[in-house]
Amino acid sequence: MAINVKNNVFWVGKVDWELRMFHGHELSTHHGTTYNSYLIKEEKTVLMDTVWSPFAEEFLRELPEAVDIDKIDAIISNHAEPDHSGAMRDLMEMIPDVPVYCTANGAKCLKGHYHKDWNFKIVRTGDTLDIGNGKKFVFIEAPMLHWPDTMFSYLTGDNILFTTDAFGQHYATDQIWADLVDPAILWDEDMKYYANIIAPWSKSVQVKIRELKGMNLPIDMICTSHGACWRGADVAKAIDKYESWANEYKENRVAIVYDTIWGGTRVMAEEIAKGIHLADPHVIVNVMNLGAADKNDVLVEVFRSKALLVGSPSHNKCALSSVGGFIEEMRGMAFRGKKAAAFGCYGWSGEAQKHLNATLAEVGLEVVDEGIKHQWEPDEKAMTGFVEYGRAFAKKC
Repeated sequence: MAINVKNNVFWVGKVDWELRMFHGHELSTHHGTTYNSYLIKEEKTVLMDTVWSPFAEEFLRELPEAVDIDKIDAIISNHAEPDHSGAMRDLMEMIPDVPVYCTANGAKCLKGHYHKDWNFKIVRTGDTLDIGNGKKFVFIEAPMLHWPDTMFSYLTGDNILFTTDAFGQHYATDQIWADLVDPAILWDEDMKYYANIIAPWSKSVQVKIRELKGMNLPIDMICTSHGACWRGADVAKAIDKYESWANEYKENRVAIVYDTIWGGTRVMAEEIAKGIHLADPHVIVNVMNLGAADKNDVLVEVFRSKALLVGSPSHNKCALSSVGGFIEEMRGMAFRGKKAAAFGCYGWSGEAQKHLNATLAEVGLEVVDEGIKHQWEPDEKAMTGFVEYGRAFAKKC
């Protein structure tokens, strides 16, 4: 179904109401997602991106309701990842000579995915595509937002910036615009998308926002590849959010994450949280069990926090796999400007905290002390000590 975006611009994508995991099983999508494809019908007809391959047949069955496929004059591929290019193989069988506008890395990625050498037109920042009626596309390379091939496409006249993954969310909705959906879900999913997908490339975000502002393009709408799009006052709000998130973002929050075997490390986590609250009644503390919590939601909490405490009992001379795996997740996230330390119970050994502190430093956090560990099950005296450690840790944040 084609939905009008503005003038001769139409959404022709797919709402995926059922999706609950993305990037294999790496990213939870509690509210589904959309695959946003756009059709622009001026003197030239342009199709921008497609949909994920499981929906390719449906996409190509419905697209003729909006346009005669043989009348498509150009395809713009802003990003070659399969959730955006999944219908390309079948589409190009129908119109094999139609030019595909993309970056050099975009052509490389599309060839890698589909093993076809289509009629690629390689573009760089500032290159244009005249589509008639006084309008043109201006291409803007955006490498590492979030793949090397990514680019933005700006449509003059309509003042629409198509940003592929940037500024998007995994949010299934039959409404195109952010101002028409539940803001609580929208902004939570927007931050989750940033924290789990875009955050590793925050320096690239800073560079690209500076570049966009320097180009002085009038932007009335930002049309993304996932979720709801932005218009009116929400355009500036979305850009401001990204600019803030890209700059070592943190709130007055402390994240305490742990796993436990017999409950001792859980007790430590909860008593440390009490101490932090006693030292700073205004701080928000979230205590999360990595053995049970959704790792992507935990990453969002860590992203929001000014400090992180990681707890694990010592097990086979190291931390539990859920904790070690989570720290490896953080290695890729490149969160910066956060304080950290480790804690946990142990029986006959006690190596986990030393290993965890070393790894926390490796992934870019500021380890403020040696943390705290306790042998065997905590008694009342030990719990008092955990509270006092929480007090002391809060003062270092």
